[in-house]
Amino acid sequence: MAAPPARVLVVEDSAVVRTLLCRLIEQDPRLRLAGAVESAEEALAVLPRLKPDVISMDVHLPGMDGLVATREIMARQPTPIVIVSDAWSGGTAAKAGLTMEALRSGALTVIEKPRLSAIVAGDLARGFTTQLSIMSQVPVVRRRLAPPPSAVMGPTCALGGRPVRLLVMAASTGGPPAFERVLRALPADFPLPIVLVQHMGAPFLDGFASWLDGLVGLDVRLARPGDMPRPGLVLVAPGDGELRLGAGGVVRIDPVAPGARPGPCPSADLLFHSAVERFGASVMGVLLTGMGRDGA
Repeated sequence: MAAPPARVLVVEDSAVVRTLLCRLIEQDPRLRLAGAVESAEEALAVLPRLKPDVISMDVHLPGMDGLVATREIMARQPTPIVIVSDAWSGGTAAKAGLTMEALRSGALTVIEKPRLSAIVAGDLARGFTTQLSIMSQVPVVRRRLAPPPSAVMGPTCALGGRPVRLLVMAASTGGPPAFERVLRALPADFPLPIVLVQHMGAPFLDGFASWLDGLVGLDVRLARPGDMPRPGLVLVAPGDGELRLGAGGVVRIDPVAPGARPGPCPSADLLFHSAVERFGASVMGVLLTGMGRDGA
């Protein structure tokens, strides 16, 4: 028996954008529009009655902003929240700060607000509704510090009797909380270098890395050309190029022209393939969540 459609509450102050988002939701059989309001105060008022499965939350709202509203909702009636932001407003630092604050506030992810041109093309529209559908299934619980590990791993790591020198990881929708849970459980002296791909809009990945860095025992930052993966460091693939591991395992980031190839950017496939080329059977790959076949 198919699961019932996820009930969505849209919080968006622009009447035009609100209408477009509602139309996208109504056209997706996985979703059902529970309600649409133009302010955070209205959202808090209708929340007990509507009991949505997931909330699409704008950031810039009249009165209470979307981040404050997210914190209020997570305190009163925890509900999966997707922050929807205009990726083209503000500088890189502002976008990084937004992502970090959104995730700290309790949102599950930050996505780019669909624009009319993208809605006509269909790509960003499908990504928006898919994010809502999958996030509606993520259990929302209060964060607790992970208990300390019962044993510390030794200086080497083996898999099936063979040594492992590198861990590569990838996630799409639902990735931020999944990465948090996995990386938080690793000790600060975890013996393997880690390189990861998270499908997220390029403007938000720096904030994602900063958010993770503040929560886990390992150092986490956005990868740069020439970086060398090392134990104790988690390198996050940037969204404005394709991260590959070159000679000696050195990070290489190749620019990608918009529309140059199908699939998400950054690509888990390209990272995984380059890791195998450089490390062979000594690399371990982990795919946490997915949307499509990237990394599979």
